[in-house]
Amino acid sequence: MKKTYFILSFAFMMAFAGCKKYIDVNYDPNRPIDVKESLMLPPIQMLISQNINASGDGNLSVVLQQYLQVMALNQVAPNFGTYQMYNIDMDGDWNNVYVRTLNNLSLLNLKAAANGNFNYTAISKILTAYTLGFATDAWGDIPYSQAFKGIDVANPTYDTQQQIYTQLQRLLDDGIADIGRNAGLAPGSDDLMYAGDMAKWKKLAYTLKARYYMHLSKAPGNTAAAQAQLALTALTNGMQSNDDDAKTAFSGAAGAENPWQQNFLPGTTFVLANTFVDAFTTRNDPRLSKMVKPAKQTGLYTGRQIGLDEIGSLEAYSIPADFYAGANANNYLVNYTEALFIKAEATLVVSGFAAAEPIYQDGIKQHMTKVGVSTTDMNTYIASRGTLNNTNALRLIMEEKSIANFLNAENYTDWRRTGFPALTKVKNALSEIPRRVLYPNTEITANPQPQQKAKLTDRLWWDVN
Repeated sequence: MKKTYFILSFAFMMAFAGCKKYIDVNYDPNRPIDVKESLMLPPIQMLISQNINASGDGNLSVVLQQYLQVMALNQVAPNFGTYQMYNIDMDGDWNNVYVRTLNNLSLLNLKAAANGNFNYTAISKILTAYTLGFATDAWGDIPYSQAFKGIDVANPTYDTQQQIYTQLQRLLDDGIADIGRNAGLAPGSDDLMYAGDMAKWKKLAYTLKARYYMHLSKAPGNTAAAQAQLALTALTNGMQSNDDDAKTAFSGAAGAENPWQQNFLPGTTFVLANTFVDAFTTRNDPRLSKMVKPAKQTGLYTGRQIGLDEIGSLEAYSIPADFYAGANANNYLVNYTEALFIKAEATLVVSGFAAAEPIYQDGIKQHMTKVGVSTTDMNTYIASRGTLNNTNALRLIMEEKSIANFLNAENYTDWRRTGFPALTKVKNALSEIPRRVLYPNTEITANPQPQQKAKLTDRLWWDVN
């Protein structure tokens, strides 16, 4: 069963009439009403790692990996992998995004601003942009400008996705500015991602800016050239090495396992899909053994075909290797290699395939170095992929980016906006490959909005590929 981590809550004690004056303080040391920023930040970060990046007690992240044909359920069709979804399936994910994460980030920001602790406001804004970006790329129009106002606005209207994207850049700019203030307390060990290294938080913010600029390369009112140039400018201040990866570490002890390890426990029946596994063999990719475990039953690298009418033996299929899904593996949220492939794509748009070639190759090298591929195997593989040209450049860049961004929801956005890696709908598919997910039933009931009629195959505002 997948584990979740719950955020600290603020408890307000009620005064009871008739109590003696000396107990009217209503203070319970076990239920504080004033929580320090250093106590708020770690559980928020763990919520993002567990419940946003890796689904936790929701479904969204693993659903997207099934749409990408990376993961497969060892169950008979229909299921998520064949594009079966009900609104109720997204209830937990909406709660993870809004109640647990964005709401608590808002509280952290208010608390830190009131105390003049601008390093914490910076982190809250950067993580808000990350979470809000994840949400809008799944659902499209979502509440934000009227959200988090409590009973004053019980039914917030939805901001358009275009408005949300404006907010993403504003949040990141404000976070960068707050880092520049260098004022107030700085986090230390309570920062599970960067241990208080604000220079790395700044690099993350600029890398996210570049990510969101490239998302809009085909959006109405934008041009690929303009968005690519904005991305390249942002990346001059973005991540510079694998050491800058935004990740959370897990000890592997009971109750502290990597969430992707939990996602592939036998009880979930998740295994890797054949589309993903077989591509390593087709490419003769030396990362196969670094990223995929051979099936216990056969010793072979075997993925399951999505949409089958029968259940196979779990031990006949592969699951991820320990680098990404070991109990003590890091959980990667944003990678330096993503920054390199964003730069390669943006350079392709602005300057052409020859200029993009060395950046593209560096992206492969940096990922292979991270997972432990030898230099000889690395060079052999890069040579086998050939050089970029007008016909293959975007495909190769996006294919390699998707490998380096293994298990990351960003790959679903990249597929929608570029068409790569190339996918065809699965066996027993109930529709074409989905372009979004459904709004949750709880939100439809509590806060009806016209956007909630959207179907899985409806496109988001920026999705015009």
